[in-house]
Amino acid sequence: MSLAICALVVLSPAAHAEKVVPDHPSQIEYSYAPLIKKVAPAVVNIYTKRIVRRSQRSPFEGSIFEQFFGDRFSMGGPREREQNALGSGVIVGADGVVVTNSHVIAGADEIIVALSDRREFEAEVLIEDERSDLAVLRIHTDGEALPTLSFRNSDDVEVGDIVFAIGNPFGVGQTVTSGIVSGVSVSDLGISDYEAFIQTDAAINPGNSGGALVGLDGTLFGINTVIMSRSGGSHGVGFAIPGNLVSRVVENALTDGKIVRPWFGASGQTVTSEIAESLDMDRPIGVMVNAIYEGGPADRAGITIGDIILSLMGRDISDPKSLASRLAAESVGGTADIVVLRNGERTLIKVPLEAAPEDPPANKTKLSSNHPMGGATVANLSPALAEELNMGMMSEGVIVIEIERGGRAHRFSLRPGDIVAEVNGKLLENVAELDAYWGSYDGEIRVTVMRGGRPLKARIQ
Repeated sequence: MSLAICALVVLSPAAHAEKVVPDHPSQIEYSYAPLIKKVAPAVVNIYTKRIVRRSQRSPFEGSIFEQFFGDRFSMGGPREREQNALGSGVIVGADGVVVTNSHVIAGADEIIVALSDRREFEAEVLIEDERSDLAVLRIHTDGEALPTLSFRNSDDVEVGDIVFAIGNPFGVGQTVTSGIVSGVSVSDLGISDYEAFIQTDAAINPGNSGGALVGLDGTLFGINTVIMSRSGGSHGVGFAIPGNLVSRVVENALTDGKIVRPWFGASGQTVTSEIAESLDMDRPIGVMVNAIYEGGPADRAGITIGDIILSLMGRDISDPKSLASRLAAESVGGTADIVVLRNGERTLIKVPLEAAPEDPPANKTKLSSNHPMGGATVANLSPALAEELNMGMMSEGVIVIEIERGGRAHRFSLRPGDIVAEVNGKLLENVAELDAYWGSYDGEIRVTVMRGGRPLKARIQ
């Protein structure tokens, strides 16, 4: 029998490879320049113009004379002043489709898109969606194909991924900053109705809004939208709207021309530590269902009040806004896999992805000037209209959509969003009843209006 002998050799520091000074640039040069050259042409600058009209100030403004004589001494007609703003955008369609933030173009009379080669084009708005803070524009280049960025599945984005923020901060021209993804599915910030933001420490400053958050693979992770800052500059806490939600809004703009989102037909509250403890949950997570619309998708799928929604399409749900954002990133049609906790057990439920129904039909009507509520535009509330107006899904009745300044409704202090619930003790169900009732009554009219969930009572002579 042979005996194998193993020796442990301890190397002295002198035995290590000798360190040498690099003698060629290729030994030290690492750069993201090739990536940036590839993606930067798809990021544009956006300039907006808005004409602000206001009356010229009276020399008596703010004095005791104004209390008696009002504005009869105003200095002529209204003055016009041009307001300019800037932001960024991303080309997502070679035929000139550009996506940006809604707040970048809000109220603009003219929108100019400047390409990286400094050519400028006037843009038309295809969709402006304040609830997601997204807008889709189109520019016409006479058939020339433009460079684009393709969307990344934002559900695959992870904390630690290297990212680049490209935009036009402070109007200095196209700028690139780098960092990492420092958070995903960040919600409950009170910034927008749909919050499942990608958080990054890449520097984002005013003017970056609407610009691109790009990964190492050159795909669009999201659209930069907002920063948290006490000074107005970057403090390393910026947020981007995830690509999945952005691509859905672009899809709506190019197909229906309006936003069509899946309607859940249920609402809930964040599971707190107290709720989790009472249900013997190991940690607070998910949304507890506290209201269900009868006959809606959630109701038909078998979701019940008290269920804890833990995930949607395999992604954790932390609060109502993250649930809304996850749903908004899905297309209408098919089903969504939702995991709920019920009686201590997890259950998979398939919920149909449907648009909110317009039942009853809105029947938007502007009431005539001789009507006691003249100048008000009213409509029948339905799930679809409640969704459009971002109201509670259980809202019903006749809602005030617009108020004409100076009309009877304006003098009556009605406001958009008020629900006309009752007239002389009779519950009001639709616009037709409102018209019929006013026409048949000559005496004093007592009206109950719901405003912010509170009843307000008034009399109309």
